[in-house]
Amino acid sequence: MQIKHFLKINDLTRKELEYLFERARWIKNEFKQYRRYWPLTDRTLAMIFDKNSTRTRLSFEAGMYQLGGNVVYLSTRDTQLGRGEPVEDAAQVVSRMVDIVIIRTYEHSIIERFAEYSRVPVINGLTDEYHPCQILGDIFTYIEHRGNITGKTIAWIGDSNNVCNTWLQAAEIFDFNVHVSTPPGYEVEPERAGLYSTDYYEEFSCPHDAVKNADLVTTDVWTSMGFEAEEEARKDAFADFCVDEEMMSYAKKDALFMHCLPAHRGEEVAAEVLDGPQSVVWDEAENRLHAQKALMEYLLLGKVKIN
Repeated sequence: MQIKHFLKINDLTRKELEYLFERARWIKNEFKQYRRYWPLTDRTLAMIFDKNSTRTRLSFEAGMYQLGGNVVYLSTRDTQLGRGEPVEDAAQVVSRMVDIVIIRTYEHSIIERFAEYSRVPVINGLTDEYHPCQILGDIFTYIEHRGNITGKTIAWIGDSNNVCNTWLQAAEIFDFNVHVSTPPGYEVEPERAGLYSTDYYEEFSCPHDAVKNADLVTTDVWTSMGFEAEEEARKDAFADFCVDEEMMSYAKKDALFMHCLPAHRGEEVAAEVLDGPQSVVWDEAENRLHAQKALMEYLLLGKVKIN
C-alpha cells in the first residue's frame, strides 16, 4: 500500500474523510461498549513533540494503546533533534524503527521535510500553519450533533491562526461557508492558509455580523504558542472579539459552540458560553481520540469493513 501522510486536511479526499467519520463512529461505539478492538497489535507510534500539549498527546497516546499498539514519546528537549540533528536524518532513522509518526512542531516545512524522507505515515499534530487533526475531530462532532455539514455556515471569531486555516481548507472539501472575523492586522492570508479558492469564506470586520445565522460558532485563544511576546498587544486588539451570550444570540437558535481548548474564560469566550447548553467542547475534545484512532487505522491498514 502506498504511504499516505496527513499533514493538511486536504491531503485526504472528501470520500476518504467521510470514511474516517463513519469509522470513528463505529470505533467510538465499541469503546463506549467496553468492547476490545486491537487492529494495531505490534504496531508502534512515535510521538515527536516540539510544542507542549495536553489533548494531542493524550488522545494519540491513549488511542494507540486502545487499538492494541505501542507508543514511544520523544521530546526535542531530550533527544538529538533538539541538538541540531537534520530533520531528514531523523526521519530516516525513526521511520525504520516504528510504524507511524505524529509530529507537533513550529514551521510546517519541518514536518514536510520529515515526511519526504519517512518510510511510514506521518501525521501533523499541529504546526504554526495547520491543525488538521483538530478539524477532523470538530467536523466529526458537528456530524454527531447536527448531521451533514455541507452547506452550513461556520463563524470563526478571533485570530486567523492554524485552526482557522484548516477550517478554510475543510470548507473547500465539504462545500460549506466560513465567516471569519478578526481585528485589523490579523486577517486571513490565503497563501499561508494553503487555499485553492477564496470562494468558501467571507471576512467581516464586526464579529456580530459574522455570527449572524451561523450553524456553528468557534474560536481559539488570542495568543497561540510562539506568539507569547505579543500577548498584551493581542489582548487590546481582540478586546471586542469575546464570544459571549449576546454574540451567540445572532447565530441560529440551534447553533453549536466549539473551542479547541485550552480556553481562557473571559477572554476569547465567556464562561456562560463555554459551559452553556450550546457548547459541545467536551464532546469535541473526546472526539479527537476517536477520529484519530480511525485516522491511524486507515493510514496503516487502509479501508476495513465497516460493521
